[in-house]
Amino acid sequence: MKLKKIISLALTVVMSSTLLVGCGKSKKSAQVLNIYNVGDYIDEDLITKFEEETGIDVVYETYDTNEAMYQKLKSGSTKYDLIFPSDYMVEKLISEDLVSPIDYSKIPNYKYIMKDFRNPAYDPGNKYSVPYMWGTFGILYNKTMVDEKDVDSWDVLWNKKYAGNIQMLDSVRDTMGISLIRLGYSINTQKTSEIEEAKNELIKQLPLVQAYVNDDGKDRLVVGDAAMGIVYNGDALVLMDENPDLAYSVPKEGTNRWVDAMCIPKIAENKDYAQMFINFMLDPDNALQNVEYIEYSTPNQAAFDMLDDETKNNPTAYPDQEVLDKSDVFLNLPPKVLKIYEDAWTEIKSQ
Repeated sequence: MKLKKIISLALTVVMSSTLLVGCGKSKKSAQVLNIYNVGDYIDEDLITKFEEETGIDVVYETYDTNEAMYQKLKSGSTKYDLIFPSDYMVEKLISEDLVSPIDYSKIPNYKYIMKDFRNPAYDPGNKYSVPYMWGTFGILYNKTMVDEKDVDSWDVLWNKKYAGNIQMLDSVRDTMGISLIRLGYSINTQKTSEIEEAKNELIKQLPLVQAYVNDDGKDRLVVGDAAMGIVYNGDALVLMDENPDLAYSVPKEGTNRWVDAMCIPKIAENKDYAQMFINFMLDPDNALQNVEYIEYSTPNQAAFDMLDDETKNNPTAYPDQEVLDKSDVFLNLPPKVLKIYEDAWTEIKSQ
């Protein structure tokens, strides 16, 4: 199943790219829904099901990072109808008036969203966003290549004996966040001195790092070309299915507890279709099918209730409260502070 999934996702990226290059922008039609989502992040059979049930054609395109999505959305070059930003990016999009309020009269299946995911700090009242998935990030490591019995600290990523075998995320907030957590600081710090210290630690780590990666690093972890890497928990579950030598750990210092959401851009041309799709994805059967396929953690109570006990009790998918209590949520930071992070990131990547 997982091999089929990987092949299917690769074909989708190729087909989506071909379509978009051919027309220069997303298809414009009263019967088209233009979706922009993170790679490897939906069961595409559900897209087909939605098309068959509604007669609406879906144009589906993928991106690697929130920042890449933001830049394309900000440029206005392509008018997407539905996007899937993370919590802090939702807050940023709201502050810049780039997303539209949700009409919940058209999304009755919102009733299935767990109470813990309603009224979040990044979008009070869920006025602009509907929770899609949630989770953590941590260290995925190969037990045959890592000596430590318990990989329980971010410090292992700075261990010289794993030089050339460590992958880091090519994401400024995530990777700077790891360095900040390791130093005992908040992932949302606005203190220049703490950001500077986190940057310097990542520069020290560079000789040990095999590569900064996103989706492109997953295959290397599966085949054993890297001893460890930073992955989101849902990806960890998929990759551990592929290779039983892999294990996932949330370090004791803490991590990021993230929420990804569905939002409708301000410039969307087919907002009603976007809301139809959101409601479709919140249907318990569809939500269950989706979470079983991509293996991330669902905020949909009805879908969660239908999961098997092994999945419900899997700490990688649904960590216990002790882990969650030590987790932090990324917040949107003031532009002047983000500039400090971005300058630090540029310096790291230019070494």
